[in-house]
Amino acid sequence: MAAKGEGEGEPLLIKRYASRRLYNTETSDYVTLEDIAAFIRAGRQVRIVDLKTGADLTRQYLLQIIAEHESKGESVLPIEVLTDLVRSYSGAARSVVPDFLKASFEMLQGGQSKMLENMTAMNPMAGMPGFEAMRAQQAAFMKMMTGGVVDAPGPEAGKEGELDDIKKQLAELQEKLSRMS
Repeated sequence: MAAKGEGEGEPLLIKRYASRRLYNTETSDYVTLEDIAAFIRAGRQVRIVDLKTGADLTRQYLLQIIAEHESKGESVLPIEVLTDLVRSYSGAARSVVPDFLKASFEMLQGGQSKMLENMTAMNPMAGMPGFEAMRAQQAAFMKMMTGGVVDAPGPEAGKEGELDDIKKQLAELQEKLSRMS
């Protein structure tokens, strides 16, 4: 689902009509929330605006997408995190939480890239025919399972226990993939 300007440049503009229908200005057709989620998973930046007022509705629709996935049992956010987020809307935490969450996700994404590189360098299977295809399948699987938030399992720097857990999970996934082949 590669699209023009993927991940860079101007965000994909979606206009919301008075009827609440969402219109993709790039392809000139109507889209659903699931379509918007798919654009985001594919790496697109999306901007949703009200046609009449010009108000930016992006945050509202992103939260709605998250709420729908969570209500369908596709839970990513633990109850404790959701509770803490609710608490952060009152008090001094409101100014710190957005920056903290952004930095945490950036660190997580950077850690996964490094882990994937290390896995390839340390793995004796790396020279075997078909290894790259298997690695690409694993990366695609992890991206799908995490909704595009991360590219592959990886640690935060300095957390040995978590690194061991992730290595174990990765080995289990590799074993399952090899049994499927």
